[in-house]
Amino acid sequence: MTIMTLIPSIVRLCEFVAGEQGDCFALLATKEASKTRDGKPYYRVGFRDAKRVATAMIWNDTGWFPDCESKWTVGEFYKIRCSYTENNYGPQIEIDRIRIVDEADRQQGFNPDDFFDRTRFDIEAMFAELVDIAEQQISEVPLRALVLGLVNDHADLIKRMSAASRNHHSFIGGYLEHVLSVTRTAVYFANKYADYYPDLTPPLSISLVVAGAILHDIGKTLELDHQPSGADYTAAGRLIGHILLGRDMVRDKSREVPDLNPETLLRLEHIIVAHQNLPEWGSPVAPHTPEAFLVHMADDTDAKFAMFAKALAAPIQSGDQFTSRDNGLKRRLFRGLFTVRDHE
Repeated sequence: MTIMTLIPSIVRLCEFVAGEQGDCFALLATKEASKTRDGKPYYRVGFRDAKRVATAMIWNDTGWFPDCESKWTVGEFYKIRCSYTENNYGPQIEIDRIRIVDEADRQQGFNPDDFFDRTRFDIEAMFAELVDIAEQQISEVPLRALVLGLVNDHADLIKRMSAASRNHHSFIGGYLEHVLSVTRTAVYFANKYADYYPDLTPPLSISLVVAGAILHDIGKTLELDHQPSGADYTAAGRLIGHILLGRDMVRDKSREVPDLNPETLLRLEHIIVAHQNLPEWGSPVAPHTPEAFLVHMADDTDAKFAMFAKALAAPIQSGDQFTSRDNGLKRRLFRGLFTVRDHE
């Protein structure tokens, strides 16, 4: 009599449903050491694929604690047998078995490229469009030279970096996708309101709106350490932040553009430092010019809509009318009056 051994099928981490058990491949994205209120050590570990991050709590009285502490390495791929659940803190897994992936796992579908989310759009085409907008919409020649100089100086990084470590456009090419989207919206806003208010004093500067939109996040090239597995903060990013880093980058580059009007530079610096609007969001001042206000609105709209889209794109549990709160907006978003039958 032959005894057949069933090999569990591989489930993508992003496709698990609550209560399901199975095997998956996952990247160890984070490993944070902490202590309970009574001083007992534990680890909060984050495993991810391209579409989902799930947390595993490794308590000191479990068998996994020694391995987690001494062997598990951030950036390594693992094959995990686990149980998947969801709660108010988001996706969770309880580990039954775990090991580092090996070459044989490719036969079961393991591919490291599957774990790094990337923009849906052509990166070279997006970059070319961003440059074209700067050339066509920034009529002030010195300002255009400043913008194109910074963009070309950091072109390689701009093409591959993410826009954030987590909340929005946190994938390869996400920075460029976000900046181009903000710039498109800013061009629309600038032309619309320049036409609506032709007697505005001083006149609305389309050039400044476009320049500010393109450069509003340029400090993130120094704020974030950009890796395919995700972005983390540099020392300068944590201690200073992308807003002031960006202002300094613009100020430094302006020294190479001697014909740049000092007031134009001041207004551009203000757009950068004010683009997040509130101190609790990182801006030391709110927008005090129409140009800064339009860039803030274009940026805020694009970032928040991306958070809506990301949350609503998460896998749907049968009958769920709302998303979880584990999203950048920290709220449960309404999906619709679904029933179980809608997903069968």
